[in-house]
Amino acid sequence: MDRRDTLPVVVVAGLHAEARRTVVGQLLTMVPRSVALHHDLSAAASGGVERTVRDAGGTLSYDTIPLVDDCACCALREDLVPELERQAASGLVQLAVVELWDSVEPQGMAEIIADRGRGILELTNVITAVDPTLVLPYLADGDDLQDAGLASARADRRTVGDTWARQVEYAPVLALVHDEDATDEDLALLAQLHPTARQVSCRSAGLAREAFAGFDVEAAAAAQHPACCRLPQQADAAGVATLVWQRRRPFHPERLYLALEDLVCAAARSRGRFWLADRPDTLLAWDAAGGALSVENAGPWLAALPDGAWDMVPAVRRAAAALDWHGEHGDRCQHLVFTSPGLDQDGLEELLESCLLTDAEYAVGPAGWQRFPAAFADLLDPVP
Repeated sequence: MDRRDTLPVVVVAGLHAEARRTVVGQLLTMVPRSVALHHDLSAAASGGVERTVRDAGGTLSYDTIPLVDDCACCALREDLVPELERQAASGLVQLAVVELWDSVEPQGMAEIIADRGRGILELTNVITAVDPTLVLPYLADGDDLQDAGLASARADRRTVGDTWARQVEYAPVLALVHDEDATDEDLALLAQLHPTARQVSCRSAGLAREAFAGFDVEAAAAAQHPACCRLPQQADAAGVATLVWQRRRPFHPERLYLALEDLVCAAARSRGRFWLADRPDTLLAWDAAGGALSVENAGPWLAALPDGAWDMVPAVRRAAAALDWHGEHGDRCQHLVFTSPGLDQDGLEELLESCLLTDAEYAVGPAGWQRFPAAFADLLDPVP
């Protein structure tokens, strides 16, 4: 089925609500016969989600969608594709613009559209709208979405900072609403957070072209997975720096745990993968923004798997492991990236180095490492 038989859909995300609305408005103006679909989750407390469909001339329809299991985001997931399919069935729409509500992350919605809309809908891109002057304030905001009135469900435990970081880093296109107050530092921070993103002005014709550029959901998911994500490279511009720190030796669990607060507060954004001496088979994911850190078990290192299991691992994961392969440790490595204005790179490197095993500790080998304090147990081991 070719594009003429499917409805192109572009997702526009972003916590910068005014910037997002501007980008969507520009798309509706630039692309004839385009419509925008928006689910407003702010009314969830009253028992529903407000769905609006509009075009460049104004509102076409307005409905209240009941919550699903008392969850606004669940209602969005259930209603999104059927409404897009209704637009496709009309035969009148050239482009559907899905304007996500403030804290909704684009990855989940993109995957739902690509999966459930197969054969009827074609996800043609994901764009995050950005006001450059707000990049650092939002990234540094450690408030819970619940406290900020931006939670998409009662159990939502995300923060403003980590949500914004994922919105920026997932999208291959960043649409900038230029502000005369934006500084070189603002732009440098944005470029270093997501150096492979295509930046486009919301006023340029390039925005409409990007809406139809194409999008690979599987590749986008792989690019976010801790084992094979495309992390930023070393950079230093306009007072903003990115430190890429890579080592082979494992961390001492207790020393790293005691250093977590200082490491997290050292940069506006940090992420990557790492390993602990007492958990040599576990790939751990590091994700920090706004002074808040998430450490998660991302599964086994490939070196910990039997050879027969490798065929069940995605090719992109095997390729990433091959690039990191070491004769003794396999793909086990420390690969952490820190990005921030005013980054103290020397101090950060010194602190990280101090958390690695010393020569004497390393010499006792994996059996001896199991006697180190299990400092990360509270973070990583589920309570029965």
